[in-house]
Amino acid sequence: MATSTSYEPGNSFIRGVTALILLAFACGLGAAMFFIVQPQDLSDIGGPEAIESGTKPRNLNKVLKTALDLGIPVTLTEAEINVWLHQTLMAKQGGPLASKILFKHVWVRLAEGHAEVIMERSIMGKPFTVSMFVKVDQTEGEQGRHTEIEFYDRAFHEDVPTLKRGGRFGKLVVPQGFLILVMPAYTKLAELYAEETRMAFQEMSRISIQPGRLRLESRDPETVPNTN
Repeated sequence: MATSTSYEPGNSFIRGVTALILLAFACGLGAAMFFIVQPQDLSDIGGPEAIESGTKPRNLNKVLKTALDLGIPVTLTEAEINVWLHQTLMAKQGGPLASKILFKHVWVRLAEGHAEVIMERSIMGKPFTVSMFVKVDQTEGEQGRHTEIEFYDRAFHEDVPTLKRGGRFGKLVVPQGFLILVMPAYTKLAELYAEETRMAFQEMSRISIQPGRLRLESRDPETVPNTN
């Protein structure tokens, strides 16, 4: 007896679409990994030349305390911050891969309205970077000026404002939610500089992040005595 076979176009279509989705996912994952393992370009960051030349950094802790005590504004350059971090940060990579991973630097890049805090490591001799975007939102209320630290720089696209750019893994810009993977390292870094962070971002009245510089004012301009 002859057997018959049936053709189900619906199932064939679904299988084809599923295969295309899986292929697209695999290609996307491969492209993402390609950019993740490539370190971001750090050549535009201020400070490496001063570090190599042995320039002695300003004591930023003392600078911030003096600004608060005297009620005067202070401007910190990107290079000053990076030289100071290099001189004061003693970081060591822990865990089972410690022998293969070398913690090298923490860098700060200051852009318009936000900063990028970059951790540079060497994994089996190859450079590797991760970063977090940081911005400061200040609002006026009945209790005075309120300062809030946000961990993103802007939305990926204006049509999807809830999807924020959180930082970079290598050269790949990642959504804010992915920062959970690196948050423990950044939390430890913040703990090391808790006093400086408090003075700069909690006690200062006005905070302005500009390309290459951080401007801090310890009190409202109208309350500062006129010395002219």
